[in-house]
This record gives sequence, C-alpha cells and structure tokens, in this order.
Amino acid sequence: MIGAGESRKLELQELEEIRNDSYENAAIYKEKMRLLHDKMISRKEFTVGQKVLLFQSRFKLFPNKLRSHWVGPYVVTDVAFHGAIEIRSLATNKVLKVNGQRLKPYYEGFQVETVESLTLYEPIYED
Repeated sequence: MIGAGESRKLELQELEEIRNDSYENAAIYKEKMRLLHDKMISRKEFTVGQKVLLFQSRFKLFPNKLRSHWVGPYVVTDVAFHGAIEIRSLATNKVLKVNGQRLKPYYEGFQVETVESLTLYEPIYED
C-alpha cells in the first residue's frame, strides 16, 4: 500500500512536469508566431496635408458585395504619437479623430495630358 502511494505521487509529479513543459512550449510558440505576424504587418505613416481614405465599418451590417467600404478623400490635419489621426472632409469640412488603422493613402489618378496625333501615309515607291 505504501509503495503504491509513493508510485502514484511520482506519476502525478511526472504529469505535472509534462504539463509545465507543454505550457512553456506553447508560450514559446505563441511568442514566435507573434513576432512573425508583427514582422509582416506594414506600418502606415501619415503626414499633415496628405489625402487619405477612411474605412467605414458600418457597411458590414448591410451585405452589399460590390459596395466600397472606403469613403473620402479626407485631408490629415493632425497626427498624434499614439496612432490617433485627425482628418477633415474635403466635401463638408467636418473634422474627425480616428484610429490610423482605419486609414489608407489616397492616390489621385494619373494626369490626363493632351496627345498629338500624326497621320502616317504609305510611302510611294517608283519602279
């Protein structure tokens, strides 16, 4: 009886060690995955006067597949060090303070330039 009790205590201690090892391995794995994930994230930096688009999450409630979730353009008026960005609407001059993760740069289209056209004629060969 005494021997069985001692062997049972040893088995419980082994199980506790296995559990602690697996807990440490899981923590190491999570740390490595977090570092890999953070390395793949592209950081966006905005400057005052830059045009941006704002992500409207409200459209998620209405399932319109072809509707754009980005509205704007807005102009950045202030950038805080903790990620909050103050933007102003070009259409209504309304000022909003939003998280920088909800913004992306606005790229204006290519400038349309006038193109000259030339008429080409077939060359005349004389024999």
